[in-house]
Amino acid sequence: MKFQIITPERPVFSEEIKQVSLPTVEGEITVLPHHVPLVTLLKPGELRYIKDSQEQTLAVSGGFAEVRPDGSVVILADTAEHAAAIDLTRAEEAKARAEKLMSEARHRDDVDYTALASKLEKELARLRVGQKYKKIKIHNIG
Repeated sequence: MKFQIITPERPVFSEEIKQVSLPTVEGEITVLPHHVPLVTLLKPGELRYIKDSQEQTLAVSGGFAEVRPDGSVVILADTAEHAAAIDLTRAEEAKARAEKLMSEARHRDDVDYTALASKLEKELARLRVGQKYKKIKIHNIG
């Protein structure tokens, strides 16, 4: 099935795949060829797709997924990053910064808690996906 991931910055991926698993607000779903059409909200988490018998993993930070009547799948993601490209040190630092901002925000009235919580959730998803990918890679090499 035709599969596309698009972020506000750029198209990330556009190829034929066998299946895709998505982190939706209702839980994870797997889309196979001939899936019923749907539109759903994505939450920050792990997106996995299978192409040529190999599973690929990305961290997404939210957005929308559409399964079209023709069977194609389009992801409009806020951000999407291949697991192999996630720098774990930078992800840890970003998570720590987000946690610090949340902690400092508790003492102020003019803070957008929803935005801070969303940022923290995004950084936690990146970190989880990056750590999982690195563990699998090390396990497969060793």
